[in-house]
Amino acid sequence: MLGFFRGVLHPDRYHGRGKEPPFFEGWYYKVVDANEALRYAIIPGVFLSHDPERQHAFVQVLDGRTGQSAYHRYPTGAFWAAKDDFEVRIGPNRFTACDLSLDLQGTELPMKGTLHFRSLNPWPVRLTSPGIMGWYAWVPFMETYHGVVSLDHGIEGSLKIAGQEVDFSGGRGYTEKDWGRSFPSAYVWFQSNHFGRPDISLSASVAIIPWIGRSFPGFIVGLLYNGRLYRFATYSGAEIDNLHISDEEVGWSVSDRRYRLEMRARRTRGGLLQAPTASDMERRVAETLDARVEVRLYERQDGLRPIFEGMGRHGGLEASGDLERLVQMWRDT
Repeated sequence: MLGFFRGVLHPDRYHGRGKEPPFFEGWYYKVVDANEALRYAIIPGVFLSHDPERQHAFVQVLDGRTGQSAYHRYPTGAFWAAKDDFEVRIGPNRFTACDLSLDLQGTELPMKGTLHFRSLNPWPVRLTSPGIMGWYAWVPFMETYHGVVSLDHGIEGSLKIAGQEVDFSGGRGYTEKDWGRSFPSAYVWFQSNHFGRPDISLSASVAIIPWIGRSFPGFIVGLLYNGRLYRFATYSGAEIDNLHISDEEVGWSVSDRRYRLEMRARRTRGGLLQAPTASDMERRVAETLDARVEVRLYERQDGLRPIFEGMGRHGGLEASGDLERLVQMWRDT
């Protein structure tokens, strides 16, 4: 019980200690260089299975410019996580909130080097709302849990990628994570922290959430702007005003009593990542790091008073599963 309590209040840490399979946990680092020419997603994680042959640790890499992806697989014995801090090691690779060190060998996207992250912007953790999950973080039977380690931060350091030294100093990064039994049967997620100046970041997701014999369309949205995090979520009483998903874009607007947020993410071709099911890391999910995310924030006072309008670049975007059912569930609510 004490371990569960500590885990809820520290969503960035490893949560799999003592868990029965199936269980997965993965951290997602997005790094973009200062010239915005190169962008990568680096995803360390572990999958626990009843089948010993399917149980393993991994580090996935996605090249956002080319769409090339690589899945570096390790035995579970190569996975180590600190008990009282966010520190994860997978073979010779090390990951924390403030840095990552890579030594990925092989023919597909080999990487070696260290990146340091400066001026992190974590999602606030409070007893009644411990991170992006809100009070749902205290529910012990959720299919998937989500955490945001840093909405936006600076990068220092370099990586040797396929034999070429790449300097990421002066670039921007974003870090989040997921853990649980399996990914949702349908979900949309997008994120951007390239809005023309630092410290502006959007993270948004909507998914089919199983809940005590039924399901509902749950969502979480956070917009960091001018040092303030504007939050819209199912647990906060916010509502979806509009949601449409096509092959070209995701259009989505949410509102609460004080604010309205309108978002439009343009879908582009990306690469394939491996995602968890109840039996293995066998689900294929298309992700792009080239989405353009249009954002408008209004205050609902005597109509709609504009607060912020911007276009996010190099956005991460995933839209996976039975999306028609997801949209229909929202329409039926």
